[in-house]
Amino acid sequence: MMFRMPPIKTQIRLAITSRSDGDGVEAVRASIIDFLQMQPGVKLSVFGSPDEMNLGRQQTDMVVVLGGDGTILRTCRKLGSHQRPLLGVNMGRLGFLADLSPNEFRDKFPLILSRNYQVVDHLMFECRLRRSDGSQQKYLGLNEVSVQAGAALRILHLDLAINGEPVTTYRCDGLIISTPVGSTAHSLGAGGPILRQNLQAFVITPICPHTLTNRPLVDRADCLYSLTSPEFPPGATLVIDGQVKEPLREGDRIEVRRAAVSFQLVRLLDHSYYATLHRKLGWGGQTQFENRE
Repeated sequence: MMFRMPPIKTQIRLAITSRSDGDGVEAVRASIIDFLQMQPGVKLSVFGSPDEMNLGRQQTDMVVVLGGDGTILRTCRKLGSHQRPLLGVNMGRLGFLADLSPNEFRDKFPLILSRNYQVVDHLMFECRLRRSDGSQQKYLGLNEVSVQAGAALRILHLDLAINGEPVTTYRCDGLIISTPVGSTAHSLGAGGPILRQNLQAFVITPICPHTLTNRPLVDRADCLYSLTSPEFPPGATLVIDGQVKEPLREGDRIEVRRAAVSFQLVRLLDHSYYATLHRKLGWGGQTQFENRE
């Protein structure tokens, strides 16, 4: 877990990118760009969708991402080995990472301009797909790696090993290896636990396991997680962050480990992770206990 206070400067260099679809996106994007261009001390670089962004080694203090969590996932993958602090402005629905509305962004911009925020480093993963023919593909991600039966409509048999040690065989409809950031995404829907976002751990969550003793497993981030199967039926798919999909074939091997880079999330100092969970998940109940004596 790392918190970093940004250095104090007289100018802030911002890049801005956004999702490329949805009603009202262009209007909000244009209004925020106009707003930023009017702010003294702001040097602004404007990009289209994350796929069109090319920062390279360009010096940027922060990337403002207009969209939902999916746009942030796409942006941090596009940044690759040149990660930058990201601030999400929510134009989607849920938004655990992009939790500022456009109006809140404008209202709180003086805090950003005065560097009154933290940059919190979060775990990212590297997924390597080793094909049976000796070729391999490598992916960078933030939320999760999942293996899904998909159109196969058959139970998968997935062998899990951690640091080369066999752990168990899952008979299931799929399996998710999630970061703490991803624990509130697909893993949560499959019955996995919620982890504080800046923990250094992975969560392994089976999807509809056919053995009652198969339950989500939390383990260290510095391990190598390997998935194999005696047979991947046609339609079985490897999915990265819900956005990258690769068909799986017999003899393929999936390896997941901590990435060499971290996702850098900008958090304003009045931000509370648990308040976000309470608001986004609709948690009820009282935080105080009554004295019933």
